Amino acid sequence: MASLPDTVRDALRPIARRLGLAAPSGQWWRARTPHGTPPSTIEIAGPVWCNICRWRGPAFDGDPHCESAVCPQCGSIARDRFLHWCFTSRTPDRQGARIVETSPRLGRQYRDLMKRWYAHRTSDFDLSMHAGDIQLDLQAIDLPDASLDVVLTAHVLEHVPDTRRALGELHRVVRPGGRVYLQIPLVYGTTMVPTTPEFHADNTPVFFNFGWDLTDMLREAGFTTTVLVTDAYRRLLTSGEPGVSNGDGFNVDQLVAAARPGDLTVVADDAQSRLMGFEPPYHFSTWECLRN
Repeated sequence: MASLPDTVRDALRPIARRLGLAAPSGQWWRARTPHGTPPSTIEIAGPVWCNICRWRGPAFDGDPHCESAVCPQCGSIARDRFLHWCFTSRTPDRQGARIVETSPRLGRQYRDLMKRWYAHRTSDFDLSMHAGDIQLDLQAIDLPDASLDVVLTAHVLEHVPDTRRALGELHRVVRPGGRVYLQIPLVYGTTMVPTTPEFHADNTPVFFNFGWDLTDMLREAGFTTTVLVTDAYRRLLTSGEPGVSNGDGFNVDQLVAAARPGDLTVVADDAQSRLMGFEPPYHFSTWECLRN
């Protein structure tokens, strides 16, 4: 396959491996296909495909869940892949972008991949649970004004005591035209404070359980904001009928009742959601925050 273009060779490699014609590279983070390149015809044929490391196989490991459906090659879970899908499908002129990613789950190989295509840095509040290049407090971000093109921040804001201060800081450090892609565990329709002490798996306290009204806070901070969802989730939220959880803690009836259909933007159709594991649909939402 050496004479083939990189994109064709990368797409054909899984078939060649199954036929015994190519050995696994073992170095997916050194792929020459630019990060965020849409799936090829072969990749989109499924059954499943990881948009971070471009692995293709019969199924993700574990159960359909935002915290599961694990890619066996890079270790991404479903919400990791949805965040990246939102970022790459919505951000123009990405190559070389100045990016800070807060408390990333994935390790050194993932960070090496991102550094191939972006001026990518990772941060953590105290560097105790997540590897980071820099130590940042979202309430007082030690970076110059308008110094970033993109911030990727997943499941961090709920651990920050002063939400409005953090959103103001994110608005300050992103350049005009820059974007923040923000994920939180959206399990309630409206924002509330935990009634009993709540901690997530990395032993960090939860100060807020956010709802759809997070959109209002982001707009008050100066962002133009939309909530990126799958088409299946949009249909659920606009049906007006109470949703049913599968026992995973998501209050689907509340999410449907408090939904704001005008604030939603679909980024993945049903075929794309199956391909990358964005199921069940009520697990997946990401706020795109544009600084004008």
